[in-house]
Amino acid sequence: MKLVKGLFLGTVAGLAAVTGAQAADLPVAKAAAVEYVRVCSTYGAGFFYIPGTETCLRVGGRVRAEYTYLEPTTRESNSIGFLARGRVQLDARTATAYGLLRAFVRMEISRNTGVYANSNGPGTGTSPNIAQAYIQFGGLTAGRTTSFFTNGDVANENWGTLRFYDYPDVNLLAYTFSFGNGFSATLSLEEGSFATNLATDLADVGAGQRLPDLVGNLKYSGTWGSAQLSGALHQLRTNTLVGGDYVDSELGWAVSGMVNVNLPALAEGDALWFAATYADGALGYLGFDPDNSVGIASGTAVDAYVDLDGDLDTGRGWSLAGGLNHYWTPTIRQSLFGSYARVEYGSTAPVADFTEWRVGSNLIWSPVSGLDIGVEALYSNLNPRGIVGADDDDAWEGRLRIQRDF
Repeated sequence: MKLVKGLFLGTVAGLAAVTGAQAADLPVAKAAAVEYVRVCSTYGAGFFYIPGTETCLRVGGRVRAEYTYLEPTTRESNSIGFLARGRVQLDARTATAYGLLRAFVRMEISRNTGVYANSNGPGTGTSPNIAQAYIQFGGLTAGRTTSFFTNGDVANENWGTLRFYDYPDVNLLAYTFSFGNGFSATLSLEEGSFATNLATDLADVGAGQRLPDLVGNLKYSGTWGSAQLSGALHQLRTNTLVGGDYVDSELGWAVSGMVNVNLPALAEGDALWFAATYADGALGYLGFDPDNSVGIASGTAVDAYVDLDGDLDTGRGWSLAGGLNHYWTPTIRQSLFGSYARVEYGSTAPVADFTEWRVGSNLIWSPVSGLDIGVEALYSNLNPRGIVGADDDDAWEGRLRIQRDF
């Protein structure tokens, strides 16, 4: 019996030894390395490294809900409107031997009704939009972004329309020269943010675009604020035939000065801004759009018209705009703003000269970071000039906005 037991135990021990030796010969699988997301502090808060790259990415967005009352001019005109807008944006940045390489995309979709849909009676509108999409490489900027005619540092917080070049996004190709100590200059080829608006008996007769707008600026930015001088050339072409030949094309132009001054002595975040613009044949740079759909008390502003001699005569105008932002408390701020514009044409023009002024204010509460709840009131007055019996046209506009940025 002892012999049998000894043989059995010996066999088990032998099998265990063989099995252990075979297991030691098997390859051992290594766990895959875990790639953790790293914070990128080089470009500010919210950036992180895309795993496996040296590119920093920030994901952001916005949700805006807005409700407007606009004084109607006819029974068919809407007086109320609802707006819901969603925004998603991506900002990718990489440091290279040639300077910063940046790609930025901002996508928006709006759902509009009433006055926002720009229609009479019930109506809705859905507008998906690539608001911005551009590449920056060193001093080069290519794609769609804010026009270089405007000063991007201007701290205007008006929601309604004022008469100055208020942050329009356009397709462009630009190069910025940095001179150091806050000085820079930019030369930009831009697709006009507004189509050429010509008039012959109030009919649009614009011809195809042949040249982009040529925009340039000189800018200084410092701790006190910023100042910028801008200029633009804008081609005017028409399909009108006079004596069997097309009317000669003309060049419209505009110049502007914009200043932003920080006022920390009043309160942290306070700022004062001012803009002055003159335009000849490029009235879009005064803040007038070719659809004349910028609210009640809006004059018909056309860039040019064909006169009785068959020449293309340009409209001329100027505008002044400004505002003050003040923080009553760290969470409650208010803006007061206004603008004045004057537009003139020749005696044979099919549209009238006019002056227009606008003034408004808003009050915004930010109970938590990234959330704004505010109301705004805006008054506008239009005064046609040189028309017998023509009365001033004025209107009130009110808005409620709730907005979350992240």
